[in-house]
Amino acid sequence: MSEQQQIVEHVVLFKVKADADSSKLAAMVSGLNGLASLNLTLHLSFGQLLHSRSSSLTFTHMLHSRYRSKEDLREYAVHPEHVRVVNENKPIIDDVMAVDWMSNGASVSPKPGSAMRVTFLKLKENLGEIEKARVLEVIGGIKDQFQSIEQLSLGENFSHDRAKGYTIASIAVLPGAADLEALDSNAELVKLQKEKVRDSIESVVVVDYVIPPPQVANL
Repeated sequence: MSEQQQIVEHVVLFKVKADADSSKLAAMVSGLNGLASLNLTLHLSFGQLLHSRSSSLTFTHMLHSRYRSKEDLREYAVHPEHVRVVNENKPIIDDVMAVDWMSNGASVSPKPGSAMRVTFLKLKENLGEIEKARVLEVIGGIKDQFQSIEQLSLGENFSHDRAKGYTIASIAVLPGAADLEALDSNAELVKLQKEKVRDSIESVVVVDYVIPPPQVANL
């Protein structure tokens, strides 16, 4: 088995306006998925969330992409095609949240149909490095508790402008949506893991997403 490379994770959560025109939403889906053609991305997927599990912050769609380096992510951010797509879709967006982190616990491209549970943690103020390391350790141990998790990507956010104060991020990749339900059926085990770090966490954002099939260009 080859050694896993360290990659950059980029996750953007969107809250699309409830009255957004369906044709404009379809154009947004097409435009953002079209960014996968840029040579800078190792993987890119955009679509509607399966669940938004947080009461304080609710979202409807997610973009997930992966890069070889922070420099590739910076180049992607200022790429004219990316800037064009972002500006075109601003009128139908109510809220946005973005988190970036370095991960060595992920392969390049999760398969279409795979399910993802994305979790962002906001830690309590003035938390020491020991407590922060404990949070990362507990989250990292979740993969050992749930055999259905194929990948667990975990790290500290390094882009703070749109992260709303959330600093720890993780993605658990599972074979499919049914495996998310199995994860939820082990509620006691999940609760036990959370109890270990509850006193260090101020708030949590959790969303579920299923990777859609690759977009086929219209000929």
